[in-house]
Amino acid sequence: MEPIREIRSKTVVLPNDDIDTDQIIPARFLTTTTKQGLGKNLFNDWRYDEDGRERPDFVLNRPENRNATVLVAGNNFGCGSSREHAPWALLDFGIRAVVSTEIADIFRANSLKNGLLPVIVDAETHRWLLGNPGAEVLVDLETTTLHANGRRVQFPIDRFSRYCLMNGIDQLGFLLEQNEAITRYERERA
Repeated sequence: MEPIREIRSKTVVLPNDDIDTDQIIPARFLTTTTKQGLGKNLFNDWRYDEDGRERPDFVLNRPENRNATVLVAGNNFGCGSSREHAPWALLDFGIRAVVSTEIADIFRANSLKNGLLPVIVDAETHRWLLGNPGAEVLVDLETTTLHANGRRVQFPIDRFSRYCLMNGIDQLGFLLEQNEAITRYERERA
């Protein structure tokens, strides 16, 4: 995983509420066990027509949004099944953070474990972000704040997830960092 300290980006806005994981990455693309390549199928049924051509009016296909790494989504983002492929697809596409007023619990947990930062903001900030696509934002993980429109708002994240994201490690990586202490404990315990 790539460490996260700050994410500076313009936003791409997908205002739909209740975007579920099957819309993020349809089940027919879940045959892989690797994280690479899933980005091409992100929001597949919305991004492409029946002949596989990009729909020019879909927000992620617009040239001005191609390099955005912060997705502002409607309420209840990531609901539905618990597929880990959903954050994998977002990350492979280039999205580093998802901002909403509500992010489904299982999706949020999967995101934190895989290096995608879920940012939950208040309704007023969310309304402003939805109404201002392409806004420049700074997501600062060190201070757990989102900077937008001259405002700075806190977002919640637990200490363990924050540590892992800032150090670019997953749960196993964290345990491996503790290997010396674990070995010492086991040796002294015996």
